[in-house]
Amino acid sequence: MNTGVLTEDQATAGHSLTPDYVRWQTGRNRAQLGRDRLDLPLLHNPERTHSGDRPALHCAIRDAFEVLEGETAAGHVAGYGIATWAGLEEEAFTVGELLALAAEAAGGQHHLVAIQLPVSLVMMTPIVQALDGRGPLPAAVDAGPRGMASAPLHGGELPGMVDQELADLIQPGLTPAQACVLAVASCPGVTNVLLAASGAPHWREAADAIAQPSLTAAQLREITGVLASP
Repeated sequence: MNTGVLTEDQATAGHSLTPDYVRWQTGRNRAQLGRDRLDLPLLHNPERTHSGDRPALHCAIRDAFEVLEGETAAGHVAGYGIATWAGLEEEAFTVGELLALAAEAAGGQHHLVAIQLPVSLVMMTPIVQALDGRGPLPAAVDAGPRGMASAPLHGGELPGMVDQELADLIQPGLTPAQACVLAVASCPGVTNVLLAASGAPHWREAADAIAQPSLTAAQLREITGVLASP
């Protein structure tokens, strides 16, 4: 980490949204990848900055977006996004506010093209909301950005929590891991599912799950209803 663009507190926390750091990090990423242009840098967990102070947080996000808009104009970035764990659920910001900040940073047409948030059969709030046409996923897709679901297996914990009976309720013939991935992929507004695979077999297993026909809204309501029951 280049502490020359970080304060001591930021270096200790391992997190910063300051313009100098965002600019340095995008350049560093391009050098690491040996590429002139990044496809989709994500501003990670901005809610960790200025916790509890929404105006200050929004200013910090806008300033970071301004750097990313500059990098886009220079041809160094194709588009950018937000990757949040709790910011949307805790209402540190909304999708509409993020889009407005991006437009302000760009002075018009912006390049905020993706919103990433956790979606799983543990973190079901985005699914329940989306089934009613509410929440961040429909808001993102209706406005243009992709809705990217992270942690669909909740850090690898879900396959051990879901038995075959529940997996068969979701889709007969799938493994528990596949059933969990399919449920997330079927959520309205999800355009991409992000997961880490320990090897090629696990990757193929996930790809086979997503290739299945999407679950219907009625099926998703039944599944979330079962899991929400005491």
